[in-house]
Amino acid sequence: MNALQLDTVRMSADRTYLEILDQTLLPGTIKVLNVSKIEDIWEAIKLLRVRGAPAIGVCAGYGIALTASRIDTADQMKFCEEFMKQKEYLASSRPTAVNLFWALDRMERTMRANLTRPVAEIKEILFTEAQAIRDEDVAISRSIGEIGFGLLKHGDGILTHCNAGTLATAKYGTATAPMYVAQEHGWTDFRVYCDETRPLLQGARLTAFELHNAGIDTTLICDNMASITMKRGLVNIVFVGCDRVTRNGDAANKIGTSGVAILAKHYGIPFYVCAPSSTIDMSLETGDQIPIEERAPEEVTEMWYKERMAPEGVKVCNPAFDVTDHSLITGIITEKGLCKAPFDKAFEELGIGK
Repeated sequence: MNALQLDTVRMSADRTYLEILDQTLLPGTIKVLNVSKIEDIWEAIKLLRVRGAPAIGVCAGYGIALTASRIDTADQMKFCEEFMKQKEYLASSRPTAVNLFWALDRMERTMRANLTRPVAEIKEILFTEAQAIRDEDVAISRSIGEIGFGLLKHGDGILTHCNAGTLATAKYGTATAPMYVAQEHGWTDFRVYCDETRPLLQGARLTAFELHNAGIDTTLICDNMASITMKRGLVNIVFVGCDRVTRNGDAANKIGTSGVAILAKHYGIPFYVCAPSSTIDMSLETGDQIPIEERAPEEVTEMWYKERMAPEGVKVCNPAFDVTDHSLITGIITEKGLCKAPFDKAFEELGIGK
């Protein structure tokens, strides 16, 4: 089974519910959830049933279109008021992934730009806009893949962290897109090392799952094996995704990414962040301003274990993300082009943030 054939999230044909691939059950179980209530859409994002910044954005666009279609009023101002309540609620599901807010803001702008139209027309326009977000995400990932592919050499070993794959987007992924594009070009002599990504194991459960099933030479390693893998000369390049990038190029990604960047710097290995322009937040100057989500301690002490693997009552620190300093990043690959330091100028030259 090729993961590229799976849809992470899509609107049902009759537009009455969202079809969400439950990523909390992978790789053992492939299950699609039919979600229609706004509370269940919120829960799917919060509990990582749908995850990855681009996929969250697609889900948010579809979700607000679906729930707004059920607002029972013909008055545009009342419709707007109810829409904003729904938007605020969905935005509270995750604090770090900027695509969530980007997609919801885009849907709001679309709604407000059409407030002079009948409410029924506004609802149809919102459905169209949500589909456009999804279609654009596929094109964006493909473009990132082509640019990243241009950085590869035959025989390269690639390291990636967490899952920035097709499961995190509408298709192709961001950090995995260069690998899929290389495969499409007939390359078979590259290999990928997947960090397991504690504590939620997205690298083990998701990235290894999708790349292996796509026929790509894939090796799973524990997070603390990255250093020796690099020292042995097995890694030639690092591709990671991100949830938010600030003006100066600091990048927030799944916890452990900054450690990989520090190791790559030490061993002289190029480190690239694959970032759709929608994840670049020009309103923030540095990564110190990015809110970092703190998740439940049970993810560290109990999840995946047959029995608890830490003493009762011990304190647990479980930040979901860390911030990789821009000085450690070789380049940031956007769909508009490859950006190098100084990143703020590179973003501006590509028209990002305008």
